[in-house]
Amino acid sequence: MARGNRWCDRTLGRRLPLSWLVVLVGLAPVASAQAPPAEVAVRLETGRKALVARVEKLKRDESINRRLVADVEVFAKAIEWAVRHQEFYAPRSGKGASAWVGYAEKALRIGTRRAEELAAGKPSWVLQPGSTIRGYYSKVDGSVQPYAVSLPTGINPRSGTRHRLHLKLHGRGGTLNELRFIAQHEGKALPEGQAFLQLDVFGRTNNAYRYAGETDVFEALADVERRFRIDNRRITLWGFSMGGAGAWHLGLHHPSRWSSVGPGAGFVDFYKYQEQTQQRPDHQHRTLSIYDVVPYALNAYNVPVCTYGGEIDKQLLASTTMVARAKRLGVPIKLLVGPGTGHRFHPDSFKEFMAFHQGHALKGRRPYPGRTDVRFVTWTVKYNVCEWLTVEEMGELYRPAIVQAARATDGTLKLRTRNVVALQVSRDVADRIEIDGVGHRLATAADGLLPGVYYQKTGKDWNVLDYDSSRNFQKNVELNKRRNLQGPIDDAFMQPFVCVRGTGTPWTKSQADWARWTLDRFGREFDKWLRGRIRVVDDTAVSDKVIAANNLVLFGDPGSNSVMARVIRRLPVEWTREKIRVAGKSYDPATHGLSMIYPNPLNPNRYVVINSGHTFHEPDFKNSNSWLFPRLGDIAVQAFSRNKAGGYDESIKWAGLFDSAWQLAGPKVGKSETKDETGE
Repeated sequence: MARGNRWCDRTLGRRLPLSWLVVLVGLAPVASAQAPPAEVAVRLETGRKALVARVEKLKRDESINRRLVADVEVFAKAIEWAVRHQEFYAPRSGKGASAWVGYAEKALRIGTRRAEELAAGKPSWVLQPGSTIRGYYSKVDGSVQPYAVSLPTGINPRSGTRHRLHLKLHGRGGTLNELRFIAQHEGKALPEGQAFLQLDVFGRTNNAYRYAGETDVFEALADVERRFRIDNRRITLWGFSMGGAGAWHLGLHHPSRWSSVGPGAGFVDFYKYQEQTQQRPDHQHRTLSIYDVVPYALNAYNVPVCTYGGEIDKQLLASTTMVARAKRLGVPIKLLVGPGTGHRFHPDSFKEFMAFHQGHALKGRRPYPGRTDVRFVTWTVKYNVCEWLTVEEMGELYRPAIVQAARATDGTLKLRTRNVVALQVSRDVADRIEIDGVGHRLATAADGLLPGVYYQKTGKDWNVLDYDSSRNFQKNVELNKRRNLQGPIDDAFMQPFVCVRGTGTPWTKSQADWARWTLDRFGREFDKWLRGRIRVVDDTAVSDKVIAANNLVLFGDPGSNSVMARVIRRLPVEWTREKIRVAGKSYDPATHGLSMIYPNPLNPNRYVVINSGHTFHEPDFKNSNSWLFPRLGDIAVQAFSRNKAGGYDESIKWAGLFDSAWQLAGPKVGKSETKDETGE
């Protein structure tokens, strides 16, 4: 995780008794990636194709649960990705990659056996005690993704019993892929005395649970909840190293989902962790507040947090930084420090760590609607929910939007807000509500017909919306930034998306060549680092159904791409054969490319993206997870030129962020924006 190393949780899937040192971590052994021996590759490919044929037959049988088919297909996928990306690793000791060949052959055997059992209607793994690999089909790209679930003996989904769940996030592993993940989890015994279920997510490998990796966590959790009766008031989130960074991120961005949060080590910001002394350009600096966790420390008020770091571990800094920030805000975070310990859990600390989370899991979160005393901050409407409260719109993104709530002695729910212009409140949380001194009825608002009541701020006043106004607000007719419609460009790839290539005659050949290369780069990087194939269709194949269900990612120019031609005049740019005009300045399309995100004029509930995949690239994935932050904001112009390697050199000539109404606004000074997130 740290720059220049590959720290990882080396017990990624091991199950040891809680009285043991359960998480041993250290510097991952240096290994070289290679292809399997030729004869092994042929044997694996023959077996994989046979397994894929079985999977396709199972998919055609409508009587077979598709969820169980995913449990089979993940094994074929694991072999394909490892062979295609030459991910058979050999240590520098020169012992070869025989272990990885063994992983692949075992995966093939398990997948084939499962296919046979499923075809016979006798899947043996469904309620198998211990750890087993499962799979689901991601809505993001249609790919099959693995996870592991650990079951105590006697689990019965048809009973009324709801079970506690530990959601564990793994650390970074330099040799982590699907094969390694399967080998670490499949068939492992449960520690003696474990009474809870455990979900170990794959997270699409090493991305600190950002972007599609974040979506993976919640898709895997949803799949487990469909298969088993999970008590959603008793879900413990924890992880170590990269998993600790993920626990900080998911724990404090989604504070109402967990009974407690346990980040071990990890990182919580970019500048300090990467020892950066020069501020990034404004459009990058501001969007660091999406994933930097320090500005979200206030949210630890809403969920119990116990963090851990080794006394001589550099990543202890993440824990101490968060504890110090929370203390300034009057928010408790429990800190455990392993005496004389490096990048691993000290056994005594781990016992105390797990006891903390067990205690809060047994207690559980308060039943719906949860706690009424809330202190909540968000810097983007992407992460806008806490208990019964939803921050629907902000005055300005990437500055703190704060809501603090408490119930008065007369039962009135009193809210104080900052940088919030629209709220939704569950109507059954109180009879009356007061927002910044303005009182309203809550229980009977909007004719009592909607589960949530909407409030909008006009000047200094808060107005409650009636039923018809609430329905119009939900339609977002004014096209304001809302959750999953707030940018920046990289946000488009956390939901279902389809890439659209142009088939017509381009206005500018060099522009078309650059766009084609950009699409190819996105496909390669997503395949390798986010473990899925991007879906690509011709512009002539984009149907109303595709437009309704997906973010559209358009490549080419208005001459070559007919879908781009349909939308470009309704975007806040001008694009002709002679120029691309953005923010009052013109650029030559022969040497400059436009990349942007915007609500799709053909379906304003989804994005349209122009000529961009993820805005960070392979060197960032290889370097450190903390480098996976947006590079182009909401909109950017890049100069491009061919290089000797056959690719392109790119340089940002202009980039910006749309305001909350999807209009271009002037730059903001970002450094002062993190000073106070208390709202006081």
